Amino acid sequence: MASENGCKWNKTALLVIDMQVVREHDQLGRDVELFRRHLYGDGKPKPTSKGSVGAELVDGLVIEEDDYKLVKTRFSAFFNTNLHSYLQGIGITNLVIIGVQTPNCIRQTVFDAVALDYERVTVIIDATAAATPDIHIANIFDMKNVGVATPTLEEWCRSKEQYKC
Repeated sequence: MASENGCKWNKTALLVIDMQVVREHDQLGRDVELFRRHLYGDGKPKPTSKGSVGAELVDGLVIEEDDYKLVKTRFSAFFNTNLHSYLQGIGITNLVIIGVQTPNCIRQTVFDAVALDYERVTVIIDATAAATPDIHIANIFDMKNVGVATPTLEEWCRSKEQYKC
């Protein structure tokens, strides 16, 4: 949907999921999913607790001053966060999603975005990944079946050209 100035891209947000942007848990695991709590027992490494290596950004990824950093504790970036309110507040109606893991954090975030009635949800299929290509393809297929756009990065960039802002 175009805005008043004819540009739909100013209503579009790019969500970079789990590259680590950003999943952090309590050192004791009190906010971890039940199926992962065993990873936070005494004397065991705490995979994504604040300050751990697992909670750091991947090499080459930097959160700029104007970027919105979201800390999440579940697969979906929308679950128990203020992401939806933040996006609504700045007029975002369309989402483009990249990152990992397609069957977990990508999929949960996408299905929540669909349930929250974002006008257009796009998953860039060659900028998302899973443990295996088969798992990735199966999850992309499921998301496409609920109306999610699934272009390659090249296809998405070509479509963006028609909306010069």
